Amino acid sequence: MRIMTKLAVAAVALLSVSAVITPAAQAVTTTSAGNATPSIRWQSCQEPYFAGLDCGTLRVPVDWARPWSRQIELSLVRRQATDPTQRVGSLLLNNSSGRSSIEQLRYALVSGGLEDTVLDQRFDLVAVDPRGIGHSTPTTCADRPQRAPGVTYFPASEAQYRDLVRNNRALAAACGDRTLLTKLDRASIARDLEAVRIGLGERQLNWYGIGWSAVLGKTYEQMFPGRLRTLLADSAEEDTADPVSRLTSEILAAEDSFNRFAAWCRDDARCALTGQDVGTVFDQLVAKADRTPIPTTTPGKALTGEDIRAAMQDKLNLGLFWPKASQAIKKAIDGDATELATVNDKTLDFVQAQTHACVDTPRAASGYAGLTQLARMAKQLSPHLGGAVLGWRTLAGCQGWPVPVNAPTPKPVHHFPPTLIAQSTHQSSTPYTWGFTLSATLPGSVVLSREGDDYSMYQLSPCVRDAADRLLVHRKLPAPGSLCTT
Repeated sequence: MRIMTKLAVAAVALLSVSAVITPAAQAVTTTSAGNATPSIRWQSCQEPYFAGLDCGTLRVPVDWARPWSRQIELSLVRRQATDPTQRVGSLLLNNSSGRSSIEQLRYALVSGGLEDTVLDQRFDLVAVDPRGIGHSTPTTCADRPQRAPGVTYFPASEAQYRDLVRNNRALAAACGDRTLLTKLDRASIARDLEAVRIGLGERQLNWYGIGWSAVLGKTYEQMFPGRLRTLLADSAEEDTADPVSRLTSEILAAEDSFNRFAAWCRDDARCALTGQDVGTVFDQLVAKADRTPIPTTTPGKALTGEDIRAAMQDKLNLGLFWPKASQAIKKAIDGDATELATVNDKTLDFVQAQTHACVDTPRAASGYAGLTQLARMAKQLSPHLGGAVLGWRTLAGCQGWPVPVNAPTPKPVHHFPPTLIAQSTHQSSTPYTWGFTLSATLPGSVVLSREGDDYSMYQLSPCVRDAADRLLVHRKLPAPGSLCTT
C-alpha cells in the first residue's frame, strides 16, 4: 500500500516536471588502430530530481555500417549501488517503444518504489535513452503533432486515406534527418547498447526491459552472445506472430481492460460513474464527440470520439489510475475533455514512438482497402474502443511513411541467459499471451503470471519483486506455471 500511494503522488508530481535534462557530462571518443572505442565520462547530475546520481553522454555512429560517419549522442543516468560491498553489476533499464528510460527512472525515484530494494542496494542502475528518444539525439519532427486536426486514423473514404498519407509524409519530412530516421531499427539500438556496455567496463549486463525492450534484449543477445547475464522482462511484447495476429491480440486486450473497468466502476465507490452502465455512458460520449468535438482548456483543441477511444488504453494501463479515468470521462460528459487529452505515461512521446515503429514494425495492411478491412475487424472485436490502440496508431501512422521497414527476421535462439517474463493477466497494452509467445522462443525462460491489470510490477507486486530479485542476484527462476496474486 505504501508503494501504491507513493506511485499516485509521483504521477501527479510528474505532470509538472520538465522533461529536459542537460547532462553535466560530455562524451569522449578515443581511437585505437583506426577503430572507435566508446568511453563515458561521468559527472554529477545537475537536476534536483537526479541529485547524487551520475549523468553522462556517449557518442555513437548514426550508421554502424559506416562508423566514420556522423555521430549522434546517447544520454545516460546512473544510480550507483548503495551497498557497493554487495554489488552484483550494472542493470540496464530499458523502457518500451518510444518511451524514455531516463524518465522511467525518474518516475521510480519520485515514487520511492526503489528505496531499500535489492535493485537499489546491489546494482548500478543505468538508464539509457535509445537513439531518437527523449534526452538522446531525438527525432523532434519540428514539434509537429503526430496527427494534424481533421485527419483520421480510421478513414472512411479514399479522400480521407489520401489525407492520412499526406499527413504522415509531412511529419516524416519535418523530422529532417533522413539518415537517423532510417537507422532507428532494433539492430542499430542493440549496437548502441553494446557500446554502452564497453563504456561501462562490464563483462556482462543485467537487463530490465518493459514491453518492446524485452524483444530488444532478445535482439541484443542474438547479436552479442554471452553479453547478458540475466534478463527481466516486465509486460513483454513479442516478435514472432504475424502483424495481424499481434494487432488482434492488442485490440482484444484493451477491450477486455475496458470491460473490467466498466464492471469495477459499476460497483466501486471510487468510480465517479458508480451505479451506471459505464459501457453505454462511454458509447454515448463517443457518439456525441463525433457529432460535436468536446472542448478542452487548451484553446482551439477539442476531442472527437476517435480521440476519446484512443485515450482509454493509456488510462487503463494501471488499475491504480482507474478512479482518475472515471473522473476524466465524467468531466468530458460535463463538457470538459481536458483530462482525456493528457497521457498518464509521461515517458512516452507519440511522434518518437512512430518514427521507431515505422522502421521496426511490419505493416498489418497497406492502402485504403487493406486498412478498411482491418478496421471492420477491429470494430467487431472491440465495440467500445473500436480498435483504437497503439498498434492501430502505428499501423495508420505508418501509411505512406517514406522509410522502409527494417525489422530483424526472427531467428531460432539456441542459448539464452536466465530470463523471467512477468506478465499481467489483464494488461491493456501488453496482452497476457505475448509473454508466453516470447518465452517459447527463449530456451529456459519462465513466465511468471501476475493476476491483475498492471505493468511496472517490480514496484507494484511484492511477489514479482521477490522473484525478480532471485533472478537478478542468484540467476534462479521460479517454477514454470507460477502465479502471483499480490
